[in-house]
Amino acid sequence: MQRNQRRGADGPGPGRPAPRYDGVDALLADARSRLDRISVRAAFQELVTDEDAVLVDIRPAAQRAAEGEVAATLPVLVVERNVLEWRFDPRSDARVREASYDLRVIVLCQEGYTSSLAADALQALGIHRATDVVGGFAAWRSAGLPVAGVVA
Repeated sequence: MQRNQRRGADGPGPGRPAPRYDGVDALLADARSRLDRISVRAAFQELVTDEDAVLVDIRPAAQRAAEGEVAATLPVLVVERNVLEWRFDPRSDARVREASYDLRVIVLCQEGYTSSLAADALQALGIHRATDVVGGFAAWRSAGLPVAGVVA
């Protein structure tokens, strides 16, 4: 069986097993196969030119405190990973004001792994323009893009 091939998935429904993967790398590869991932520079450019784009930092508070954050001068929302789907599903009572199926959601984590899984989950909810940033916040900071609260 190929490394990124799903096992035991006949479609959704009661009594059917959840898709199975040959490890987390296969799960990640499957998620990324549905994304048009973007570089930190492309993400920054979208944020300053597209009024329908929002950067969503899904890192936990402790990680943001230790590593820094994207500067608040950009359209960035902090929505930790554990509540992301509820905040961006337009049908959810817990949604953020910006939630829309057409919103350009650019997901950011620390290194660009968790964000791929998160962006794929948003696409599964119908937020078809969701994607993530290759390299995450670490690449953002390394590229010299606007940050705040960086520990020296």
